[in-house]
Amino acid sequence: MRNAMRSLCPISLSLEVFGDRWTLLIVRDLMFAGKRRFREFLQSDERISSRILADRLAALVEHGIVTRSGDPSHKQKTIYSLTAKGVALLPIVAEIGAWGRAYTPTAGESAANAERLTRGGKPLQRKLMAELVAAHGVARQRRTNLRHSGRKPE
Repeated sequence: MRNAMRSLCPISLSLEVFGDRWTLLIVRDLMFAGKRRFREFLQSDERISSRILADRLAALVEHGIVTRSGDPSHKQKTIYSLTAKGVALLPIVAEIGAWGRAYTPTAGESAANAERLTRGGKPLQRKLMAELVAAHGVARQRRTNLRHSGRKPE
């Protein structure tokens, strides 16, 4: 991995993976905005630079949060997909949104989405996670990973 672990604290280790602003915003866009291609991420309101975006996407792939595959509609383009590990971040992202809605001045569609997630609670989170699993082909990724690892599905 990129950096040697400085601590075995679970919070510290988690922050090593997804603890910077840009990484979580990319995960947010994969989850809630349906973005899957490099150019789509560049169009976010936060205006991430292409260099930072490329670095953070590579880190997400390296940590197993996202996969990268060729776009069947265009040979030179790439599609990014959440893995099961990435989908598991949804409750964390939802809680950060709820906190932000409660303690910062928010407005617009993002605030409405955070409110909807807060009101919907765990049942809505489970529903959204199931939708992400289907949309990002998580079950297919697992079968492919198992095939390459030599392990058998449980």
